Amino acid sequence: MVDGKREHKVFKSKEDVWEVIDLIIEETKQVNDEEGRDFDISTSVVSQISFFACPNILLDKSIQEDIERYIYCEKFGVSPYAGSYGDQPHKWVERSFAIRNAIAKKEKRDLDAKSRKNTNKI
Repeated sequence: MVDGKREHKVFKSKEDVWEVIDLIIEETKQVNDEEGRDFDISTSVVSQISFFACPNILLDKSIQEDIERYIYCEKFGVSPYAGSYGDQPHKWVERSFAIRNAIAKKEKRDLDAKSRKNTNKI
C-alpha cells in the first residue's frame, strides 16, 4: 500500500518481479523483528508470488542443476567434486546446505499436512 491505497503495478520485466520479491522479503523481516514472529522468508515469497507473477520466474537453470547434483550425490553416496569436504568448492558447500534446508522445510510441511489430515479424520 502506498499512502493508504493499493498500488497498481505493471510488470514489464523480470526485474519488476524481483523488486516485489525484495519487498516481500523486507516486509517479512520487518514483521519478524517488530512483532517477534518467525515467518519463513522463502515460504512468504512462494505463498505470495502467484498473486503477481508466474512461479516459474524463480526457476534458474544453474540452481536446478545444483539440486539435481545434490540429489544424485545423496542417493548414490558420491562426492559432488573430487576430494573430501575440504576440497569441495565453498560455493557448492553453501548451496548444498541451502538445498538441504529447503528439502527439510518441504518435508516438514508435508509431514505437518499429513498430520493435520489424519487428525481431521478422527
